[in-house]
Amino acid sequence: MKQIGVGLIGFGTVGAGVVDGLRRNRKVMAQRLGVEVVLKRIADIDITADRGVAVDEAVLTTDAMAVINDPGIQIIVELIGGTGVAKTFVLAALNAGKAVVTANKKLLAECGEEIFGTAERNGVDIYFGASVGGGIPIIRVLREGLAGNEIQSIHGILNGTCNYILTRMENEGLAFDKVLKAAQKAGYAEAEPSLDIDGTDTAHKAILLASLAYGFHVPMGQVLIEGIRNLSGMDVKFAAEFGYRIKLLAVVRREGDEVEVRVHPTLVPLGHMLASVSNVFNAAMVRGDLSGDTLYYGRGAGREPTASTVIGDIGDIARNLMAGKSRYRRGVCLTNDGKLRVRAAGDIVSRYYVRLMVIDKAGSLGVITTILGKHGVSILAATQKAPPEELENAGYVPVVILTHAAKGAGIDAALSEIRTAGVLNKEPVKIRMM
Repeated sequence: MKQIGVGLIGFGTVGAGVVDGLRRNRKVMAQRLGVEVVLKRIADIDITADRGVAVDEAVLTTDAMAVINDPGIQIIVELIGGTGVAKTFVLAALNAGKAVVTANKKLLAECGEEIFGTAERNGVDIYFGASVGGGIPIIRVLREGLAGNEIQSIHGILNGTCNYILTRMENEGLAFDKVLKAAQKAGYAEAEPSLDIDGTDTAHKAILLASLAYGFHVPMGQVLIEGIRNLSGMDVKFAAEFGYRIKLLAVVRREGDEVEVRVHPTLVPLGHMLASVSNVFNAAMVRGDLSGDTLYYGRGAGREPTASTVIGDIGDIARNLMAGKSRYRRGVCLTNDGKLRVRAAGDIVSRYYVRLMVIDKAGSLGVITTILGKHGVSILAATQKAPPEELENAGYVPVVILTHAAKGAGIDAALSEIRTAGVLNKEPVKIRMM
């Protein structure tokens, strides 16, 4: 049986999972693919640490370029991450005529035009199914399963760390800082968690989904990004009382010639399917003009789920190589003719949850409602809530306002004026509603 050689660069947690999966399922892959996939070389800066998988020392090297330039290797798997040496190695592999599999969402989101363009010029595949959603086949869905649909919207819970934190904040009534420490101890959050909790990781994934759905590269600077770092347990509790659950959502949505690409905490109705996605699980809901809503759910990270998707990409490329063709040379088909553009944050229309700590004196609420109306923000409901125990008799009370749909610029202007109106004791809180 013919063999396809694979070289792995990055022998960390996921890399070890790929090695283990290829070893365990080598025979079944050969039966399904009609070709034997053989892992020939592994490169990493540390080739002595125990990864929990048996590897012949002869395949290990600290020289990634030796792997890329090996004539017996046709597929390079990059699992280093980031935009430093990973970019250097991916470009080198593509320029050497090697197909590439990567899970590196940061690299593709920030340098995608260069990476995909290099793949196209060299006529080679680049697959990145594990870059969004780990073991969830959302990339494959957009490329293949829904290729006959106009994608109307994508709503995703795409970061397990944030979803774990929000789940525990709601279920156990814990403060954000306490749950973050627990997540770090359990290995669900990094020691330096900013990439996750500030929404950047989710934004990288949203960019890739938008690029696949609409055929143009979305600059990182045009994505509206808000994380969960400053989310209060008070708002988690009040949201539940209104029949909502707070999730960090990636939203990709087209309206006319504009595409919204945004990441932010969102009040999701308890009856919505995304509201039931808890702990470290991820999900993506895609609405197509023909398919309607379809939901994709599973583990968004971890050794085995992510390795599963990486190995699936290797298998697809092996089929392509056997057929003598490359089906996805550009990775993202940049079909936009210049008509589509990213919608500015201020023009995005949404309903809002607004929580104000209002000084307890006559006329305060009237001042607030007048200012909201002045800026085109219509109130759906307004409720004074009981303050938390530590704020009793503090001279101010929480007032929660749910709005009708309003432009982001309008709500921001209204809250800016309310801040200076002498009726608040603390900064206002706004959270978008689904």
